[in-house]
Amino acid sequence: MSIEIRGVVEMQRGLKKMATMDDVKQAIRVNTTEMHRKATRNASFKGHYDSSGNFIKPTGATKRSIAIEFKDAGLTGVVKTGTHYSPYLEFGTRKMAAQPFMRPAFYDQRVKFMQDMSRLLKK
Repeated sequence: MSIEIRGVVEMQRGLKKMATMDDVKQAIRVNTTEMHRKATRNASFKGHYDSSGNFIKPTGATKRSIAIEFKDAGLTGVVKTGTHYSPYLEFGTRKMAAQPFMRPAFYDQRVKFMQDMSRLLKK
């Protein structure tokens, strides 16, 4: 899953006038960390049945693989999973219902992030 935010250049110009880049980096760090925490909390899966009908308990690998990363000198925060099958959990398949964990965390956190950025622009 990839999310693109447009207008970053304009936002940077406005922020340079009204807030320090340290304030922006702090807001990005806090919001990325909170999203990581929410995604990890949401990653409680139900397990599944194999082709023989045997129930397979969840291993917790996806939950443990959720990682946080900062790029662009702290101006970009990334929360990602390390399991190749996490999109199947997030979106489901024709044989398995979706068990979203990243999208709810993102949609919840983006509201707070936008509020934090607006607050910085009003300084």
